[in-house]
Amino acid sequence: MTLTRAEGWQLLCEWTPGAALRNHARAVELVMRAAALHYAPGEGDDGARVEEYGLAGMLHDADYEQWSAEHPRRIVAWLRERGEERLAWAISAHWTKWGIPHVSTLDKALLACDELTGFVGACALVRPGGIATLEAKSVLKKLKDKSFAAKVERDEIEAGARLLGVDLAVHVDFVVQALKPHGAELGLLR
Repeated sequence: MTLTRAEGWQLLCEWTPGAALRNHARAVELVMRAAALHYAPGEGDDGARVEEYGLAGMLHDADYEQWSAEHPRRIVAWLRERGEERLAWAISAHWTKWGIPHVSTLDKALLACDELTGFVGACALVRPGGIATLEAKSVLKKLKDKSFAAKVERDEIEAGARLLGVDLAVHVDFVVQALKPHGAELGLLR
């Protein structure tokens, strides 16, 4: 992998002018960095794996704001032009309805972390203490309420945990814990 985080962030900022989607990208980046160590221990060099997972999280929706009808083709093509095939594949598979097989742990983790990270953020924003006081059981309860954060695709959250081979409640707790240290940066404290 030759793409650096600085290059990825520069592209994200160029292609994603809105703060909300950039904040989501940063949140998924942070969760994916944690996922690299939690779900893929021993899969190569820890530092390189953390960077790769983080870049997948950061760039997964980079083309969505400006070119939603083409998403994720632009970012996938951009990555492939740079020889970043693993990142391109993971991003091309981060929604099950595209029918791209989830082959690597990276692919599965991105699917498992993307929608859930956004949902956990929404849950944090309605709590008096924000992410600092959020627990997995509250997130699981909100998942059952289809009117709460209605655009979040709950089937994607469940599919991601299933593909990773983890219990949904355990994975929800993992995402909550991964976000807690970054609550202030992500605007998830109340």
